[in-house]
Amino acid sequence: MVASREQLEQLYQESLALNRALRQQVAEQQAMLRVLQEQTATQQALIQKLQDQLAKDSHNSGKPPSSDGPKKGRRKSLRRSGQRPRGGQRGHKGRTLMQVAEPDHVIVHELADCPHCQTDLTAEAVARQEKRQVFDVPPARIEVTEHQAEVKQCPGCGASVKGEFPSHVTQPTQYGLRLKAFACYLYSQQFIPFARIRELLTALYGDAPSEPVILAAVRQFAKRTQGSLAQIRQQLIAAPVVHFDESGMRVVERLQWLHVASTEKLTHYHVHAKRGHIGMRAGGVLPHFKGVALHDYWRSYFKFSDCQHGLCNVHHLRDLNFIIEQYDQAWAKKMKRLLCDIKDEVASTSTRHTTLPPDRLAYYEAEYDALIAEGFADNPSPPKPKRKPIGRPKQSPPKNLLDRLHKHKAGVLAFMYDFRIPFDNNLVERDVRMIKVQQKISGCFRTEDGAHIFCALRSYISTARKHGLNAIDAIHNAFLGQPFIPDYNQA
Repeated sequence: MVASREQLEQLYQESLALNRALRQQVAEQQAMLRVLQEQTATQQALIQKLQDQLAKDSHNSGKPPSSDGPKKGRRKSLRRSGQRPRGGQRGHKGRTLMQVAEPDHVIVHELADCPHCQTDLTAEAVARQEKRQVFDVPPARIEVTEHQAEVKQCPGCGASVKGEFPSHVTQPTQYGLRLKAFACYLYSQQFIPFARIRELLTALYGDAPSEPVILAAVRQFAKRTQGSLAQIRQQLIAAPVVHFDESGMRVVERLQWLHVASTEKLTHYHVHAKRGHIGMRAGGVLPHFKGVALHDYWRSYFKFSDCQHGLCNVHHLRDLNFIIEQYDQAWAKKMKRLLCDIKDEVASTSTRHTTLPPDRLAYYEAEYDALIAEGFADNPSPPKPKRKPIGRPKQSPPKNLLDRLHKHKAGVLAFMYDFRIPFDNNLVERDVRMIKVQQKISGCFRTEDGAHIFCALRSYISTARKHGLNAIDAIHNAFLGQPFIPDYNQA
């Protein structure tokens, strides 16, 4: 049967409609596919971000070891294995408890008879003596010193006159400066709370000052150290290289920030509500500093343009560990090896030199640049978004690290240009650690004034100990009005 023209026209129109419907369906499916692809890419980025967060710990990021948790396992050290033998190193001075020539007490254990045959040995001459000495502390007790001021009648004018007491003897009964210094030492160096200081002193001496007396002593000690702290700040400003760091601390149940500046001989702490450049300026060191500021890559430090900047390479080694473990990129392995090679060569170079030879500097700079270029080839910049993003554009961790290493090449390699600049920032991190120990013990400071006082005490004691002084003696001297003032030549 032959179809009519009308039927063929109808079939043609139906096929066109079906074609349009199929095209529309395909377009809808393609749009849905694009949406699904975008969702998949977003989810993959989110998964990668969460995996990165879970993978970070103290060996591949700036997180502290205390955050690793009980399941952290054994972490590989950033130090190269096999460089040093185990145990004491060559040249290390050991310390052995040696007998003294004149002991305080001598106890003779007489031999009355032979332990084998019971023969009487009382009248026999002593052939020799075997000596053993026990080093111990005697039972402690508080000594009471009475000060008596004479009162006399002057025959010349008839006035009644009295002898002068020492300036620190002001009350009919009071605790002495040495005991107060010991209490301040327990508070500011051993981080023992006031109640436990009283408990310890009572156990040792049978008596102890009350908590208000200890608090008054701490305030008095802080007041006596102001001249020393001012000198510490001035010497830090004049130093060629200073380490800087900051860390959070709890003050009156709020997060504030501890700022630290230190050298091998000086330490300065201050606390501020701000972490950035405002808090840094409040310390009084960075705004006037002209030398090399060694720090981690916290952007606020670069607000200070009058000084040069060196970066902590231990932070870079941790970040490179993260890139190696999470992204398995070859350039990161090579960069880690390169930084360690430069560090080893600097350490093995004669102390008569202050920098590596020019040919070695050129070689390492070329190697560094080549690895940066290799890294950028593996991590190209993301495509520009259609709309201008708020803030910095999002990039992958490898790209962020590459940008930092490229932009701050001089700060990364500063330790090979000037041997006074260390490879890492560990010195100031050790100084920060003491405050973190205090926070773990006490939780927080109840007053802002208490936090400022504690920072002043720690600045004074840390600096005194870096100069080899006994901390209790340094505190006692401050009470006497003779606080330790660091020597500019030694700092």
